[in-house]
Amino acid sequence: MSEAAELDMTAPPEPQIPVRDEEEHLNPDFIAAVETAIRAKDQFSLRELAADLHEADTGDLLETLDADERAAFIHLLGDDFDYTALTEIDEAVRLQLLEDLPNEVIAEGLEDLDSDDAVYILEDLDEDDQAAILEELPYADRAQLQKALDYPEDSAGRRMQSEFIAVAPFWTVGQTIDYMREARDLPDSFYEIYVVDPTFKLLGAVHLDKILRTKRQEKVTSIMEETRQAVLATEDQEETARRFERYNLVSAAVVDENERLVGVLTVDDIVDVIQEEAEEDIRALAGVGDEEISDSVLTIARSRFTWLVVNLGTAILASVVIALFEDTIEAMVALAVLMPIVASMGGNAGTQTMTVAVRGIATQELSTRNMLRVLNREVLVSMLNGVALAVLIGITAWLWFASPGLGIVIGGAIVINMLFAGLSGLLIPIVLDRVNVDPAIASSVFVTTVTDVVGFFAFLGIAALWFGLPL
Repeated sequence: MSEAAELDMTAPPEPQIPVRDEEEHLNPDFIAAVETAIRAKDQFSLRELAADLHEADTGDLLETLDADERAAFIHLLGDDFDYTALTEIDEAVRLQLLEDLPNEVIAEGLEDLDSDDAVYILEDLDEDDQAAILEELPYADRAQLQKALDYPEDSAGRRMQSEFIAVAPFWTVGQTIDYMREARDLPDSFYEIYVVDPTFKLLGAVHLDKILRTKRQEKVTSIMEETRQAVLATEDQEETARRFERYNLVSAAVVDENERLVGVLTVDDIVDVIQEEAEEDIRALAGVGDEEISDSVLTIARSRFTWLVVNLGTAILASVVIALFEDTIEAMVALAVLMPIVASMGGNAGTQTMTVAVRGIATQELSTRNMLRVLNREVLVSMLNGVALAVLIGITAWLWFASPGLGIVIGGAIVINMLFAGLSGLLIPIVLDRVNVDPAIASSVFVTTVTDVVGFFAFLGIAALWFGLPL
């Protein structure tokens, strides 16, 4: 039998289990195979399954595994585990996992990461745990990470990558190219070459495409651009993200207070910032703080309780207004049936305006310059929608209770409440922002209070006057 024939008779390799299904969720069969390998401590099979996963897929897999399986997963993969995956998981899962791993194992994994990813993993730990892990790192890496951790939380310095390429102003393009070819400690990816003086003060930057298009003998200073969009290390990350968006940046130099180059920010870091800030604002609008999907019951309950208590206080205030018209409601029961409509319509309208206002403040689109114009617009929108809804609800109340007067009363209350909803939805976030209170967190409580109180007061007050009911 020929060698070719023998090869043809060999069994075909087993098909690899797809990592994700058609809906881009982790494949249940893949998860089951990984769990089986972990329980059997089958290092070979686990590496076949998970060693080559993208860090995002590994992160999703870690969140899916049981708590007692995550550390075993990392131990079995050994050097094949990419610690970048820890940047892709919820904070609660990451902290629990770091507690389960020895400090020397964590330190060994962090050595292979870019500095920005290593800082992201370390920053949520308490200072004692940070110090213990940093102590296991070589001095140069330890100093680099500690410097980044010393910058304020949510600052550009925390997000920056300390690995970059900087050259002297007297270097030629040829020298720069040769350096990039020969050096072993370059960043994994980069977009610009930075030009610095002997004190590391930033002079300018050269895009890689210019390097490739310029003759070798040209000096880098002849093709560099002054870096007008250098980011101060202490600048808030949200402001930095706006800068990237405004000027379509792919990367930006990060400098200290003396204009010395200390790091670089790239667009992949900024995408994460934009996502985090958007999620933070959405959660704040609902009063759920910074909770994660993996947080414990007690943690979530505690984070939500504060704003529920505030809402309870505002609800009591609305109830006090209703109590003022107790005799009015007793004299005409239909008022109690229709009251929720007035409050609900005002609350929804206020939330719409408030959402637009909070977004405008966050993106700096709403400012003193255009505030009056936006206010006029919201008043007109509120009046237009208020009149349209007043006609619709008024006719409904008329037909429902066979009382044209009741239709007029609820229609008038709707117009008044819609007007106040538009005004409060815009003005309350602006005022909160001016007094340095996050409008995303506090606006909804105050806007709801205004629409409830004004809605009930207007409806019951107009009804008492129109029908001559007791107050």
